[in-house]
Amino acid sequence: MTTMRELRQAAGLSQEKLAELAGTSQPQINKLETGQRKMTVDWAVKLAQPLGVEPAVLLGLDLPAVPAAARPARPAMPPLLRTPPAGMQQAQAASMPVRAAARGGVDQEMFLEDGPIDWIARPDYLKNARDPYAMYVVGESMMPRFRPAQLLHVNPHKPPAPGAGVVVVKRNKAVLVKEFVRRGPEAVVLREYQPADREFTVPLEDLDTLHTVVGLQEP
Repeated sequence: MTTMRELRQAAGLSQEKLAELAGTSQPQINKLETGQRKMTVDWAVKLAQPLGVEPAVLLGLDLPAVPAAARPARPAMPPLLRTPPAGMQQAQAASMPVRAAARGGVDQEMFLEDGPIDWIARPDYLKNARDPYAMYVVGESMMPRFRPAQLLHVNPHKPPAPGAGVVVVKRNKAVLVKEFVRRGPEAVVLREYQPADREFTVPLEDLDTLHTVVGLQEP
């Protein structure tokens, strides 16, 4: 089977250039090539177009790579906007990615810029949602509401209501899991339970977005 490194070299791309075209970083490309990171459907869709192959090739299915001379010119459209093949669309519609864990009380590097660490079946209440995902809770700041190792189900496009659990994505790419209290003219008010039950604010200038927690499952 042709390796990802061989496909990249055949396309005349450096790791840095492939990372740029796929909307990721050179270290992530290196991890994928050396087997430190698992090739997933999400990664295959991102990388297929700049490499000039079908995603199935990157997933190890028995399909030939497209010869360099036969590859069409790359469109101006960013690779991340490429529509997956119908079979993969169906598979993705029935599942959703598990993103890296975010800590309940400590800022952590943004997880959405990385590939999924796993895939799980999409629950019925997220069947028609756009871009749902799941993530693990780490830390105890939201106990007893959210406990360590629970898997949160998240709808990134549902506006949070007061009292809803939220994944808070800050502009510095840090992530928090908290309770939404209210949005003010200058800041979002959040709540955590441990080590003390308290409300605190995140200035709107530091906030990227809020994703609403709509369900969870036990470990």
